[in-house]
Amino acid sequence: MALTLRSSTSFINLKDNRSFKTPDDFSSIVGFAQIKPSCQLRSKNSTQEAQTAWPERASLLAEGRKNERREKLHGLAGPQSHNNLRVPVFVMLPLDTISIGGSLNKPRAMLASLVALKSAGVEGVMVDAWWGLVEKDGPLKYNWEGYAELIKMVEKLGLKLQVVMSFHQCGGNVGDSCSIPLPPWVLEEISKNPDLVYTDRSGRRNPEYISLGCDSLPVLRGRTPIQVYSDYMRSFRERFKDYLGDVVVEIQVGMGPCGELRYPSYPESNGTWRFPGIGEFQCYDKYMRASLEAAAKAIGKDDWGRGGPHDAGQYNQFPENTGFFGRDGTWNGEYGQFFLKWYSEKLIDHGEKILTTAERIFQGTGAKLSGKVAGIHWHYKTRSHAAELTAGYYNTRHRDGYLAIARMFSKHGVVFNFTCMEMRDGEQPGEANCSPEGLVRQVKLATKTAGAELAGENALERYDGGAFSQVLATGRSGSGNGLNAFTYLRMNKRLFEADNWRNFVEFVRSMSEGGQNTRLPDSDRIGTDLYVGFIKQNNVRKTCEAALV
Repeated sequence: MALTLRSSTSFINLKDNRSFKTPDDFSSIVGFAQIKPSCQLRSKNSTQEAQTAWPERASLLAEGRKNERREKLHGLAGPQSHNNLRVPVFVMLPLDTISIGGSLNKPRAMLASLVALKSAGVEGVMVDAWWGLVEKDGPLKYNWEGYAELIKMVEKLGLKLQVVMSFHQCGGNVGDSCSIPLPPWVLEEISKNPDLVYTDRSGRRNPEYISLGCDSLPVLRGRTPIQVYSDYMRSFRERFKDYLGDVVVEIQVGMGPCGELRYPSYPESNGTWRFPGIGEFQCYDKYMRASLEAAAKAIGKDDWGRGGPHDAGQYNQFPENTGFFGRDGTWNGEYGQFFLKWYSEKLIDHGEKILTTAERIFQGTGAKLSGKVAGIHWHYKTRSHAAELTAGYYNTRHRDGYLAIARMFSKHGVVFNFTCMEMRDGEQPGEANCSPEGLVRQVKLATKTAGAELAGENALERYDGGAFSQVLATGRSGSGNGLNAFTYLRMNKRLFEADNWRNFVEFVRSMSEGGQNTRLPDSDRIGTDLYVGFIKQNNVRKTCEAALV
């Protein structure tokens, strides 16, 4: 027997609150029965059918209902200091939750999915508010209608929402299943002035995100990028002011590619970069070059301002194959220290500018602010930490590159959101010198020292008990910060397959118990090779996925 969601037109008419069902109303609509793993969840309408495998036993969902009592996200006075605190779990929605036309994609399937997540005990979901969709029709012309429909749906189900201010393009990176470019009018300005985007040493332009080099210049039809981002966030605040702090509990402020505070040093598009390459510095647009030149002149070293390191290699090289990143390379010399300090401080200053305005816009709304930092764990065991350096994190064996970021976040009351919480050192290829566990430990200590709250995500799609167990372990405070929240990547068909769903429900329950209840397996029973390159090579679908399609 399958679980079937029966609906009429009025059932999903969110403009009419009287016809929208609350979770308590679902007893007459949704029936759970003991089923075989091969049975599927169906959400039917006249034109489409969204199917997904459902757990073997409805008892798993019933167990999830024990977690109905909700708490405010990050409701603590400060960072966690005990191991027995509840960690709320959120789930990322599909990248194309909102369609190109600005409407909510497949609302019936989305509703069925959210009901299931609610039953599992999750706190809420996360959605990207794409700049390329919302301000698509022209400067200051915003379309929030699809997001309004989603927010009302989330509210009626008693869930919470994290919203990402996504000022980057979707497409060309790990896990990107669809393409959402920057707004057309922005792309038009880029075509007129290609230096508006990040550029590498060979002149390759990257259209993922506007270069921080022009943050304060009126290059976007009379507005600076910071003003554009500010106007966008202010529009969101005004449109959803009645939901902020209650339904919309967190605003994650995008500050770079993939929404992360970093340079686009390892772009996957067109095969430019492959794991575990060191990446390349992104400082060759005319605005970044002018800044570097000025910084060099200020210390009387004009020659140092002519460009980035000439011996830093190419995207897919290893540190030891370059003069700059090698064991005794120039990264640790006088010039190397000057350049890396300038490069990393430009990034932190970029974050400072955006978060300063975000803090001002959302102050008093009750919504928490967060910022995301990438978990670049490859070559972490080397002296130079080359892959981190090209991304803008001045983190080496002799220097903590995350403490300055954590302090900047703490200054603005921003949660430090970090990835790769699910990864273990033993799963990574030996030649890549990876240490995701060491990196997470360092970040936990840095955020604790800075007084910043810490939240986490998994970097890659994982469904196995070993990954969940690792999150439970890293989520406990130990010698550094514990997690105040965890956002799981991501909701799709595979999550609802019987074994995956069972693991996920158990994980959510364990997180609600402070990570003390660890019934999940200690290892990945699938095998090893769970790293970026492997996931990329085995990603069988490159087209857009809507919720449960």
